[in-house]
Amino acid sequence: MDIFDALTLIGGLCLFLFGMNVMGQALERRAGSRLQSLLGRLTTGKAAGLLTGLGVTAVIQSSSATTVMVVGFVNSGLMTLRQAINVIMGANIGTTVTAWILSLGGIDSSNVYVQLLKPSSFTPLLALLGVILYMFSKDSRKNDTGVILLGFSVLMFGMETMTDAVSGLAQVPAFGNLFLLFKNPLLGVLAGAVLTAIIQSSSASVGILQALAMTGQVTYAAAVPIIMGQNIGTCITAILSSFGTNRNAKRAALVHLSFNVLGTVLWLSVFTAVNAFLAPPLFQQAATLPGIAAAHSAFNILCTALLLPMSSLLEKLAYRLVPDTRHPETVAELDERLLATPAVALERCSWLAADMARDAASSLRDAMRCLTDYSPELAASVRRAEDATDHCEDIIGTYLVKLSAGNVSARDSAEAAMLLKVIGDLERISDHAVNLVDSAEEIRSKGLRFSQAAEAELANLRQAVEEILSLAQAAFVDGDMRSALTVEPLEQVIDRLKDRMRNEHILRLQQGTCTIETGFVWSDILTNLERVSDHCSNIAGCVIDAREKNLNLHESLRAMRADSPYFRSQYQAFTDKYLNRV
Repeated sequence: MDIFDALTLIGGLCLFLFGMNVMGQALERRAGSRLQSLLGRLTTGKAAGLLTGLGVTAVIQSSSATTVMVVGFVNSGLMTLRQAINVIMGANIGTTVTAWILSLGGIDSSNVYVQLLKPSSFTPLLALLGVILYMFSKDSRKNDTGVILLGFSVLMFGMETMTDAVSGLAQVPAFGNLFLLFKNPLLGVLAGAVLTAIIQSSSASVGILQALAMTGQVTYAAAVPIIMGQNIGTCITAILSSFGTNRNAKRAALVHLSFNVLGTVLWLSVFTAVNAFLAPPLFQQAATLPGIAAAHSAFNILCTALLLPMSSLLEKLAYRLVPDTRHPETVAELDERLLATPAVALERCSWLAADMARDAASSLRDAMRCLTDYSPELAASVRRAEDATDHCEDIIGTYLVKLSAGNVSARDSAEAAMLLKVIGDLERISDHAVNLVDSAEEIRSKGLRFSQAAEAELANLRQAVEEILSLAQAAFVDGDMRSALTVEPLEQVIDRLKDRMRNEHILRLQQGTCTIETGFVWSDILTNLERVSDHCSNIAGCVIDAREKNLNLHESLRAMRADSPYFRSQYQAFTDKYLNRV
């Protein structure tokens, strides 16, 4: 093996790692909704958690990514530690799929149909299809499918390049002597752990081992301890991701490490004993690509079979290693580790935005109560709610900007844009609530009073605003499209109602039944309530746009007003209810 073979090996390794990374990211984007569905069905049952971890890892082809996601879920309160343990065990089995895919490269037969199963035969076709989908399709899902095919093709090309580069090592005695050292199981475990910790992917390190096995110099006695060490090395990603998290998230990372260390210690002891006392001839044979894949799968399945019944003991060990403190910890509202899975991160943002919507609606109702039944406690609660919604808008908005800056699908990008618009409207609703409280305090401090006619008009407007607020909340929080479609006709009626109330106030001024000073406060109240209805209309419009996959809010609202029989019927109903009753 000369310097050119070494350079070829480095190039092949780079292509292999790059292809695996690109393919994994595209798989995560493509499987976003599937991940949400899997996690939504997650229960505390061991089998459900195990299958969830296995399924997610098989889809995204990375146990490290799954475990980092789990740490983020635990840190965010989306998953308990007990659920996380079962998912982590499933992830270790799911990651073995990659080794079986790579083992196809070891197929050797003159039969044309068998030859078609070799990656070198079908990879060029996959690459061609991937380029066509990536370059010529405008659909984001098809683009991601193209990236998956291209990533897989690059991965397999890198694997073949590495295999060709090291093929000359079969004739080098020093290389064979190097792997004789790994017959010492502890050295093999150490080598596998260090290599995997460096590249942070057990799937990639298994692929490298398979490429080296093509030389015929790697025996099963050397390969199995390396495979065991790779399972320990892959824990480094989760350990690093747990820095700065709460104690439960640190425990999840430690469970991953302890599971792999305990499994390695137990089964390495069995392997060493069998090799020492029975010396099976298989252990001295040259490892094949399918053989390494089988050993990788067998080890992970055996570890899970042994330790799954003892998952509660792993949980107790994690609590012993990371004990509770006297001060309770708060759950992270939005964990940046979830950015690796945009669909799940958006789901978490939606939950927090729904809480924000409830707080904003509650604060506005309290503020409207202050207009007729003021109390310092009620006013203080409105201002606290406004502070909370400000905080929510800040953290959700910042998080969504970070999410959108990443490589996300068009669907996820549109949902993030919708949430950004909605949280802005929710924050403004809470601002208007504080403005109403200020008006109530001004009325109280100055001893102002509205006429009976004005009070009746205001009660009517408050009822209309209460209804539109409830409709907008149902549209956004519950995804109720009927409520969303009902908001706009009511908003139009509220606009007319506000204009009429201003005209009526001018008449009262002319008749001397209302004062100028009262008129200023009256105008502020009308403006704030009317603008609340505008923000409710914006929120409902965003919900409609998200369902229709349209980003032009104003065009949607214009089309609704012009063409919708439902809009016209509801507009007439609200006109009769609010405009014709006072």
